[in-house]
Amino acid sequence: MKLGVDPRKSDQMIRGSVSLPKGLGKSVTVLAFAEGDIANQAKEAGADFVGGKEIVDKIKKENWFDFDVAIAHPSMMRFVGQVGRLLGPKGKMPSPKSGTVSEDVATAVKEFKAGKVEFRVDSGGNLHVPVGKKSFAVEDLRDNVVAFVEHIRSIRPATSKGTYIEKIVISTSMGPGLMLEVKR
Repeated sequence: MKLGVDPRKSDQMIRGSVSLPKGLGKSVTVLAFAEGDIANQAKEAGADFVGGKEIVDKIKKENWFDFDVAIAHPSMMRFVGQVGRLLGPKGKMPSPKSGTVSEDVATAVKEFKAGKVEFRVDSGGNLHVPVGKKSFAVEDLRDNVVAFVEHIRSIRPATSKGTYIEKIVISTSMGPGLMLEVKR
């Protein structure tokens, strides 16, 4: 997606996450930083790894990154911050803006397992986001694309002038891009 925003201006930075109605078609490994009762709820919700200080120590000592998404309870951020320099460059650092720091860890785990996708506009005003697999039914792909485009339309910054969504192109990983009609 090519957006008519200037990402150098902080008030026009487009960033967030959205749950796709038909999922992404791939399994996601989730790590939850939680303790006590919240840890039990996260495990029941489907988190692959749950822990606190011991997981932080494992990441520090063993350079362990066998997970796709890290979700943290706000009380655990004091430990998670210690590995920020390791998780940050890999895009795995929990943050409130992307929905990975949450009071309700169990709900966040369920959403990311079901197909929640994070997005962030690059320096050219473009968004690169997976919306499904080639093996999906046409209706499922359409539902995911429509849900994503509607979400992007709903978070238009007030300071954005001119055309907001300039171009939408959908393609397979190594295939040619097909331009979609923006008006509809």
